[in-house]
Amino acid sequence: MNDRIRYSSTGFTLIELIVVIVIIGILAPMGGMLISRPVQSYIDMARRTELVDQAEMSLRRMQRDIRAAVPNSVRISSDGKRLELYYAVDGGRYRLKLASDGSGDPLDFLAADSSFDVPGGLQHFGEVQTGDKVVVYNLSATGENNIYSGDNCVGVDKANSSANKLKLTAAKQFLLQSNYQRFFIADEPVCYVISDDDGDGDGELCRHADYPSNATSITPVASLSGGVLVAQHIVLADSAFSYAAGSAQRGGLVTLQLALEREGERITLLHQVHVDNSP
Repeated sequence: MNDRIRYSSTGFTLIELIVVIVIIGILAPMGGMLISRPVQSYIDMARRTELVDQAEMSLRRMQRDIRAAVPNSVRISSDGKRLELYYAVDGGRYRLKLASDGSGDPLDFLAADSSFDVPGGLQHFGEVQTGDKVVVYNLSATGENNIYSGDNCVGVDKANSSANKLKLTAAKQFLLQSNYQRFFIADEPVCYVISDDDGDGDGELCRHADYPSNATSITPVASLSGGVLVAQHIVLADSAFSYAAGSAQRGGLVTLQLALEREGERITLLHQVHVDNSP
């Protein structure tokens, strides 16, 4: 009896292949929808997070400058797109009277004086540079006793000064005394500007410094140059600054609002900074 060898074959038919292709064609778009939406949500969230981080860092940087400003030196343009201030690198109290033993160098308000003692010393004397301004009793940003006009300030002679005694570049008779015997040392004006220079609708926030300031009103944009980019993708219509000056009994309040938009995603952040305007 001969052994019979039986061969079996495996595979699939053309009909089965067609059925599988049809099923895959149905399931593939459904799977793509399930994957694409979470991926798009992740991309949108990453874009919003980037905008929020950019706006928040910009607001915090502005806050640091505002809190370090010379009292009553903050001023804002009528359209709310420019904020200007004088940055104070240090400050202290001047000697008003001679010591009991007759020693000391008080600041004379009855005649021009070129030096005075600083009781307690300056904390950041190393940051003071020749030409920085000694400011006494700054009352406003536009009127009398105004650092921008220069009637209440004079330069520092760093080479002949120390942390406990300041020498001025010229003799100066300050008009008014500070109620707290305070003075500030300011180095330069700072101006934040929201603008759209190229006109493409994508605004920018820039920080300008070390420029000739205007004595009676906020410095015009034409006088500013060499700004440092702080934030971009600014929505000009929804971004603005405002300022309530307050009084000697109540501090001022600066309100900063920035709106940023990128690829259809928009965020708006509002930040308020209290300002101690007691000179």
